[in-house]
Amino acid sequence: MTDTLLALSTERCRIAPLIADDARALAAIIDETVTSQIDFLCEPFTESDARALIAGSGGGDVFHAVRSVDGAALDGVIGVHRRAGGHYEIGYWFAARSRGRGLATEAVRAVIDALAASRPGCSIVAECRPDNARSRALLRRVGFVSTGLGGRRRGRMLLAWRAAPLDRIDVC
Repeated sequence: MTDTLLALSTERCRIAPLIADDARALAAIIDETVTSQIDFLCEPFTESDARALIAGSGGGDVFHAVRSVDGAALDGVIGVHRRAGGHYEIGYWFAARSRGRGLATEAVRAVIDALAASRPGCSIVAECRPDNARSRALLRRVGFVSTGLGGRRRGRMLLAWRAAPLDRIDVC
């Protein structure tokens, strides 16, 4: 894997880097529910802003389109952000119409698994607002645990991905 995940697919999702032709669809899925959570997205987020985000994707910050396997509509975006020292940060947002169906969990898990497989020993982190219960739950489902530390962005907590599943019960 280069800094871009070339293409992934899951049972219900296709995941590939955003391209210039995605600008209109990207602007359409970014509303106040998204811009209020992601500090680098402006409100309102226009098609011009989407073009700029896509044009800047690559190298250390790569944004991936998530689409259903049976449709062309943009359901969400997953960002993979390279940080110093072999660390990667994952971020995501999904269209309001796509939330609550498990697509985000499935797609984020696929990206995490591909990143971990292609970068053995890398550290994968995510930042989340403590009051964003749905996002915290998604991150936990895919293997993130709280570090007890604040994130780089104000008001965020830092979570780290662990390869072992968290759904098991250990007996002592």
